Amino acid sequence: MMAKKALGKGLSALIPENSETTGNSIVQLKITEIEANENQPRRNFDEETLHSLADSIKEHGVVQPIIVRKEGQGYQIVAGERRWRAARIAGLKMVPVVVKDYSEDQILEIALIENLQREDLNPIEEANAYKSLMEEYSFSQDEIGKRIGKSRSAIANSLRLLNLPGEIIEHLILGRLSAGHARALLSFSEDKKKIEIANRIINEGLNVRQAEKLSQEKKKTKRIKTKSAEICEIEERLRNIFGTKVTIAHSKKKGKIEIEYYGMDDLDKILELLQK
Repeated sequence: MMAKKALGKGLSALIPENSETTGNSIVQLKITEIEANENQPRRNFDEETLHSLADSIKEHGVVQPIIVRKEGQGYQIVAGERRWRAARIAGLKMVPVVVKDYSEDQILEIALIENLQREDLNPIEEANAYKSLMEEYSFSQDEIGKRIGKSRSAIANSLRLLNLPGEIIEHLILGRLSAGHARALLSFSEDKKKIEIANRIINEGLNVRQAEKLSQEKKKTKRIKTKSAEICEIEERLRNIFGTKVTIAHSKKKGKIEIEYYGMDDLDKILELLQK
């Protein structure tokens, strides 16, 4: 699967073979000697999937070693907290590990990348991880995309979810709404309308396609009332050029063009296109 391919590539980019560490030798440590990292970006661990992994570990053992670093009298997890938690549930006394020598910054960066390459993050955990990589490590959206095997536009769309009202963000965290639902809600300008449609999606059990249809109907109605076909066509052309939302406010005497961007990386790309 793509996620597994990206995982190997992404972590190898962060964990170079020639780094000054204790090596890549696998050793066995007591599970009680290992502790989780309090700054781990993942906040929610699904109990059902943990128990499923624990069942697999009972049968096959911990196939992929946990990466740790020495911390005081014990060891702190760098990557592999899910495996460690599942191994505890499975009742293991010893687990395979690779001991590395990393700084606090390196640990957080690796943990962020590892979590992003999994498929079970909720949309807000994912967006916050992207935001952390950009703010703490100055990663561009392109760089993040290359590390985890996603497009820049996918990263930008994920970051946009953080601009949603808190009530909708809570729905995303609890799994009542999907990222697809949330992207459809972003087309509504007023928070009150976003919340109204979000509640309708939840109460009526609407799927993403149905939510997108509501969004399209709203756009169509708005355009018919306020914009000519010519202006709508120009907007669409500009959206294709800049790869983001473009809105034109047009009147007989003057007009205004609004180009949305999501972070400095997006803004730089827009400026490059304008200078061509």
